[in-house]
Amino acid sequence: MKLNPKEALQQLSTQDSPFLNLFAHGTLSVEIYKPEKVDLQQPHSRDEVYVVISGSGEFLNNGERTTFSQGDFLFVPAGVEHRFENFTDDFATWVLFYGPEGGENNP
Repeated sequence: MKLNPKEALQQLSTQDSPFLNLFAHGTLSVEIYKPEKVDLQQPHSRDEVYVVISGSGEFLNNGERTTFSQGDFLFVPAGVEHRFENFTDDFATWVLFYGPEGGENNP
């Protein structure tokens, strides 16, 4: 199995959505995400990892703000408020959801 950013972005461009599910196996789900101007995400029910494909900006994660750029790895636990802000027009990222509902630290 191989996912290519250029091909994934091409597939995404045919959708009326900022994200596209590309792969699933067990609890793992892989998407590509490319918001336009504003990131309207809400907290998710599973743990989540982002690997930035292109672009840069700021990432708000549970009230903590950090900068990001191409190649960065960002982790968000299940249920935590997060979003990308002040990002460049070329921003795109892989999104990996995994684990049980409520996250891996859920008792």
